[in-house]
Amino acid sequence: MRKILFIIVLLPILAGLGWWYFHLRELSSLDPAYREYAYITNGKSNTVSVIDLRTFQLATTLRVGAGPTGIAANSKKNEIYVVNTASNNLSVIDAERNAVVATIGVHGAPYFVDVSSDGKRAYVANSASANVSVIDLDQRKVVAAVRVENSPGLARVSPDGNMVVVSNRGNDSVSLIDARTLSVRDTVPICHQPEDIAILPDSSKAFVACSGSAQVASINLKNDKLIALLDVGKTPANLALKPDGGELMVCNFDSDTISIIETTTDEVSGSYLIGTHPSRGVVSTDNSRLYVSNFGSNSVAVYDIDIGKVIASLPVGAQPDGLAFSQSQNYLLVLDSQSGDVTVIQKRKPRKLEPGEYGLLTMIPAGVQPNNIVVKSFLSTKPAR
Repeated sequence: MRKILFIIVLLPILAGLGWWYFHLRELSSLDPAYREYAYITNGKSNTVSVIDLRTFQLATTLRVGAGPTGIAANSKKNEIYVVNTASNNLSVIDAERNAVVATIGVHGAPYFVDVSSDGKRAYVANSASANVSVIDLDQRKVVAAVRVENSPGLARVSPDGNMVVVSNRGNDSVSLIDARTLSVRDTVPICHQPEDIAILPDSSKAFVACSGSAQVASINLKNDKLIALLDVGKTPANLALKPDGGELMVCNFDSDTISIIETTTDEVSGSYLIGTHPSRGVVSTDNSRLYVSNFGSNSVAVYDIDIGKVIASLPVGAQPDGLAFSQSQNYLLVLDSQSGDVTVIQKRKPRKLEPGEYGLLTMIPAGVQPNNIVVKSFLSTKPAR
């Protein structure tokens, strides 16, 4: 009996050591100057948690503005940008030092920030001011405030950098801003309460989720025309585009489903039960897996896109919301908005002591109501501390 109990206790310990050994092997192959951090906005504690993804430990907690929500990383320089909704400003974080180095004022009630692919500009939709702040990131100053329609929720810049698509929740439209002239090229009426936006990699189309009408709008960005209104589930809250741009995954919060849209034909190919109140989704870079945070069932669903079914349901903390991959995609970070922590899920090759493809690696405390996350990896130019 003692032998059996010893084995029962020993097996999970060995499995945990196996996961950590796998991670140490990963680290040993990296340049000593390699850095990788996750940055998490904590909406109710006015902070950003910085997690070192080499050690999976909290590196520091940064004080930012009031009510931080949206966050984005610059692909061309080691900077992170945090939108502070309640103080109407943007915090700039130096990722090399993990310190706030600038604060830029915008307009009323911003929620999200997007950065152009060349790293030169940031775009912030100000929901209480009916405009979009355009920020020169080299000069760290606002260079324009482009007037749009009522209650803009999100401003998304196209991959080619030529267009900014703005969802206007207050009057059921999108504004299309020419990024070269910084003027509204057209305003297109669509469906009720437009919010999340996804733009194809070739910048030819934008898809906009309308939470108030259970629809997704398809818009041609070459001629500024509405192509189709596609019926999906109730309260489409989030759009997750496959990296190849071929399919769009829609998280339908109030129907507990995902809908899959074929982006070439503008057709809904199917809807599938995924979990209780699916909130966010993210697709792996090989286009094979969709991961969905189920806000109402404290789990993450793993959906195999090729075979069209859920292959795993992974328990996490309370009310999971934001998701992000590590750079290697061997780890999935899940923000648990109610319990105030980050669940780290490891993807691995199954072994005798480690059954299954996924395992819980650790849970890391964050702040109060973590809501958005971004991962930044780079080779540091500064000496290790």
